[in-house]
Amino acid sequence: MERHIRDILVRPLVTEKSTRTMSEANAYTFQVPLDVTKVQVQQAVERLFKVHVVDVRTMRVRGKSRRMGRFVGKRPDWKKAIVKLAPGERIEIFEGV
Repeated sequence: MERHIRDILVRPLVTEKSTRTMSEANAYTFQVPLDVTKVQVQQAVERLFKVHVVDVRTMRVRGKSRRMGRFVGKRPDWKKAIVKLAPGERIEIFEGV
């Protein structure tokens, strides 16, 4: 069963580092589900934003352990995808950030 585009790209990540890579390397960062592949991320970005993707890098981010008094909990693991676009192309939702 194929996933819907909106289920693949959970949310854009806007941090200082991702904003710097946006301007320097024309790369955008998204949070994606753990079981999504690079090809699925590339197809979702190309269909949703109508741009050409050159490269996709993914990394799995481990959740941190947190304590509340004597109880220990853990935040969930998540996956980050850095999508590099062809020269001269931009994603409009990130403009003005």
